[in-house]
Amino acid sequence: MRSFVWMMVACSLVFGCGRSAERVATPVDAAAAQEAARVSALARQVVTYPRFGDDDPVEWDRRAPETYPVHGIDVSRWQRSIDWAQARRAGVNFAFLKATEGGDVADPMFDTHRRGAVAAGVPWGAYHYYYFCRSAESQAQWFIRNVPRGAPLPHVLDMEWTPKSRTCRLRPHGRDVRREARKFLDILEAHYGRRPVVYTTVDFYRDTGIGALGGTEFWLRSVADHPQKTYPGAYWMFWQYSGTGRVAGIEGPVDLNVFRGTPEGWVRWRDRLLP
Repeated sequence: MRSFVWMMVACSLVFGCGRSAERVATPVDAAAAQEAARVSALARQVVTYPRFGDDDPVEWDRRAPETYPVHGIDVSRWQRSIDWAQARRAGVNFAFLKATEGGDVADPMFDTHRRGAVAAGVPWGAYHYYYFCRSAESQAQWFIRNVPRGAPLPHVLDMEWTPKSRTCRLRPHGRDVRREARKFLDILEAHYGRRPVVYTTVDFYRDTGIGALGGTEFWLRSVADHPQKTYPGAYWMFWQYSGTGRVAGIEGPVDLNVFRGTPEGWVRWRDRLLP
């Protein structure tokens, strides 16, 4: 009998004998709840599932771009007139702006686009179009000279073959491409505090093995098929699905892109929050 009583006492102390113990909220719990509420509020500001036009629409045989909630654009000198506030209302949640190429070319519309995006509250990052006739160090320094700190998004290294260039058509071995890419990314990460994304194309990805770069997020071009088909096994963060898009507020065609995640995932990625 005595042993039974002691068993019941121990049960009540340790397990509550079937009754669930009340969990006391901690400051960590409160902070997490507050952060989740903030992310949710910011996610509600994202304009989701926009219906952009396209001069050359595609019938997708896998998941279509319009089924992704978060869309954006990339622009350069070819987009001369942009009403950024109108574009944002239409569903442009981010923009990558061409800033530089090689070691001595700066996009003449970069500052105009950057100021317009900032004024309209469109998060932006800048991209550099890479040439293999100059060193990674010289091109990274050229980019840094032209792009100020303070971008809400990481910047982008655009690597693709340049067969139509009048001055540089080199096609280095994949090993050399990856080495140069890593140098460029390291320099920009050290300067801006965030590792750049790598943008590339189907043939370049296949020829160079650029996807093997560790610790790198990718923005993949695939305008006729889903990246799952054109980049088997690749993990992408952004998908450029059109080069002939139409967006309210933008004169002429524009490149269209999706972010792979949810609005909440977008806010966390954009603001560098831990999941």
